[in-house]
Amino acid sequence: MFWKGKKVFLTGHTGFKGSWMSLWLQQLGAAVTGYSLAPPTNPSLFDTASVVSGMKSIRGDVCDLSHLKEALAESEPEIVFHMAAQSLVRLSYENPIVTYQTNVMGTVNLLEVVRTSDSVRAVVVITTDKCYENRNWVWGYREIDRLGGYDPYSNSKACAEFVVRAYRDSFFSAQGSGSRSVALASARAGNVIGGGDWARDRLIPDTIRAFSQGDLLKIRNPEATRPWQHVLEPLRGYMMLAQSLYEQGKAFAGAWNFGPKPEDAKPVRWIVENIGSGWTSPTRWEIERGEHPHEARMLQLDWSKAAQQLGWCPALDLADALALTIDWYRDFLGGASAREKCLEQLAAYCVVADREVPCGPATHKNLNPAK
Repeated sequence: MFWKGKKVFLTGHTGFKGSWMSLWLQQLGAAVTGYSLAPPTNPSLFDTASVVSGMKSIRGDVCDLSHLKEALAESEPEIVFHMAAQSLVRLSYENPIVTYQTNVMGTVNLLEVVRTSDSVRAVVVITTDKCYENRNWVWGYREIDRLGGYDPYSNSKACAEFVVRAYRDSFFSAQGSGSRSVALASARAGNVIGGGDWARDRLIPDTIRAFSQGDLLKIRNPEATRPWQHVLEPLRGYMMLAQSLYEQGKAFAGAWNFGPKPEDAKPVRWIVENIGSGWTSPTRWEIERGEHPHEARMLQLDWSKAAQQLGWCPALDLADALALTIDWYRDFLGGASAREKCLEQLAAYCVVADREVPCGPATHKNLNPAK
């Protein structure tokens, strides 16, 4: 297996996506070092699933260049995933300075540390689908489309994409000054869902909290359409991309989209009503009136590049992804072990993903922990 014994450095490992990624890499036999602030929520998936038990965890801020450099140098990673971010749109309005410091200068610091590392061969910087200049198109954005971002969060992620491009062209290319053999890519994914997300001001955890407590759920924009996908879908893409960067180098450098099937871009209303129909007790929701931060009406991704060059495509449709998510929360709230539930769903997902017909010439059959 490719990942067995690989040294991986993962920033943002205490977050929702980072916790799922850490568990998956552990199951694949990787030696994982995480670098992050404390878990951003209470409860958190990182704590409830005992993610730390299978890895080395370092508490640190990506804005702290000297500490980050020390941590990465000590772990001597071959592969780096950069997930650390301020990831909430509303919070970016409340604290834009921290948002830009974390998402832009944190990325600069990470890549600067990589530039001086002798061990790193592949880097995947995770940004967001919101980094595009959103024109509310009905078709998906491609990697070559214009970057932008209306709110501070989205704009900061577009800035991070420019940072990645500058470091790749200046330091990690054949033409760069003092270039090194590091393959660097960025990855853009949609609105991820899945068990263990407890963030405030995010649709799924807000809905689960309200429905499980019998409260009235208030929704800002029920007609906003988003590219929903289960968290394991883009994580599989990130790992396939990292493997290609490691094995084939700079041919896979650049930007990559990982999104759901076009028909799975659904409005917020659809998500809430489907969670409600699968809940065991009565549910209530209404539109929240008043002034709210700007939100795009329509957002979709074109992931044909990943299909053709990586052989990646979604393994789940949205109904199955939502069913997995509801199942996780229902069992956890009923007393089930968060870690066992994650590993159970991870194993089941890998079986489904391995059954999928490859979307392109590349095939990666190394992701099932059972293998």
